[in-house]
Amino acid sequence: MTEGTTTAAAESGDTLTRLEQEGEIAADYLEGLLDIADLDGDIDMDVEADRASVSIVSESARDLQKLVGRDGEVLEALQELTRLAVHRETGDRSRLMLDIGGFRAKKREELTALGAKAAEDVKASGEPLKLDPMTPFERKVVHDAVAAAGLRSESEGEEPQRFVVVLPA
Repeated sequence: MTEGTTTAAAESGDTLTRLEQEGEIAADYLEGLLDIADLDGDIDMDVEADRASVSIVSESARDLQKLVGRDGEVLEALQELTRLAVHRETGDRSRLMLDIGGFRAKKREELTALGAKAAEDVKASGEPLKLDPMTPFERKVVHDAVAAAGLRSESEGEEPQRFVVVLPA
């Protein structure tokens, strides 16, 4: 192994350890919130795409729906609070992703399909296509789907009305 390879491997290991630590802090924080709200749920932790990923799952999805809220609004707020809790403990900004009751996973599938269809429509028409406003998570998924279809996309506008524009080749 060369010195550069050794350094890269060490940094990769350090990153994984840091992300696992973020997940542990987030899990502890979320367990406390579940206790306060008197809700049942198990917490799963993982590292996906260079970010910590924490999911709350339960046999009773109905209970967890309260934590998702309308269109994921409560989920987004809980994710930000959890990121702040991680930041308070580590001093580092967290990009942690939170999913509750599979809401975000389902939303990812829907948005991937939306991005692929938008890319097909733009390829057929040759015209840019503006999509409805989305959260940063939603825009990222659509951008990835459009890129996978071989086209480019950009975000335009100001929060909370920021949206994706799919561009022709």
